[in-house]
Amino acid sequence: MEDPHGVARSALLWSRYGDVAPPIALIVPAYNEELNVVVSVHSMLALEYPNYEVIVVNDGSKDGTLERLTEAFELVKFERPYEEVLAHEPIRGLYASRRTDRLFVIDKVNGGKADAQNAGINVSRAPIFCVIDGDSILEPDALMRAAQPFIDDPERTVAVGGTIRIANGSRIDGGRVTEVRLPRKMLPLYQIVEYLRAFLMARLAWSRINTLMLVSGAFGVFRRAEVVAAGGVTKGSIGEDLDLIIKLHRHMMDSGRDYRIQFVPEPVCWTEAPETLGVLARQRARWQRGALECFFRYRSMLFNPRYGRVGFLGFGHILIVDVLGPIAEVLGYILMPTFWLLGILDAEYLLAFTALIFVYGVCVSVCSLILEEAELQRFPRARDLATLTVAAVLENFGYRQINNLWRVKGWWQHLRGDHSWGEMTRTGLGAAEK
Repeated sequence: MEDPHGVARSALLWSRYGDVAPPIALIVPAYNEELNVVVSVHSMLALEYPNYEVIVVNDGSKDGTLERLTEAFELVKFERPYEEVLAHEPIRGLYASRRTDRLFVIDKVNGGKADAQNAGINVSRAPIFCVIDGDSILEPDALMRAAQPFIDDPERTVAVGGTIRIANGSRIDGGRVTEVRLPRKMLPLYQIVEYLRAFLMARLAWSRINTLMLVSGAFGVFRRAEVVAAGGVTKGSIGEDLDLIIKLHRHMMDSGRDYRIQFVPEPVCWTEAPETLGVLARQRARWQRGALECFFRYRSMLFNPRYGRVGFLGFGHILIVDVLGPIAEVLGYILMPTFWLLGILDAEYLLAFTALIFVYGVCVSVCSLILEEAELQRFPRARDLATLTVAAVLENFGYRQINNLWRVKGWWQHLRGDHSWGEMTRTGLGAAEK
């Protein structure tokens, strides 16, 4: 069911920005995404935006990703001149769709997600590009909302991130989320709470002081000229989204230019979350390796006065939360009970400290849920809000602890030089339609 308030807001956005909205290229890296890629592309072709093109980059998929796209959109080979300003693996062919002039597909040798993004940037012609995962669905007005900072402040805005939401369980029809429903499994429910806490509270706050260090690789909008000037996406990077934002901060500051990297909560992108512990463990360990890789690659920026708040606050946050945080928390799980058993720590102090930690975690999660509903209002049923409130409480008892163990595993993999991506098994967004 359409939200009448959302329709009215979209119409107002169109009337205000439709004539001045800049051309945008949607770059969709896709590796083994045959389950979701057609649904995702349909959602992109249905976006409410006046001037855009969709460039799907098939990064040497081993499944039927290219075949599914060819069948669904009647792809044919074509020639399109482009300048190779960024390095990437060879392109095997360019395809256009007989059904729409907005869709193009790049078929290339596998080089990883960062490499695929660079290929898409080269082939794109628009001054602004949007990176979106091949398993994601944008809300119809998401691109217009994400482009608003580029229209309002074109000189300073270099990157904009939107909200990532989990689509597991929701009804999807024609490439759109037509009914928001919660997943039946607890693991995706916990991840919904995580995403609410990470996006609406943390990133909005960092954005206000222009110290946002991460625009999600699932949905980010960038000024092409600045990304090219910064050297593009670092090839082989595991945390390519974090890496790109750090590079943009460094490039703009080294150039002595005033700029903005913003988070805007209203543009919503729906994505599929892992539903099994094994897949989620691989994802979180990879995220940890990506954060460590970026931190040590750009460690010269840490506490460097040249980089101002980014060097002190942004990199300081990465040091505390991503580098030291997992190890410190897991050590706490071991040392606190050990000190109690050895008689070093009083039982009353241990219980009081443990209660404080859990109460603080529950308060942050529940407050994130309240703020999200007040801002975006994506959960129409009171029962869903009640379910999420229970999940926001329960995730503090076991789920967050095992997450830290996965992150410590990511630390160990980083020390061993493991750069593998890991297999991300999908169930398919289309499954939510049934």
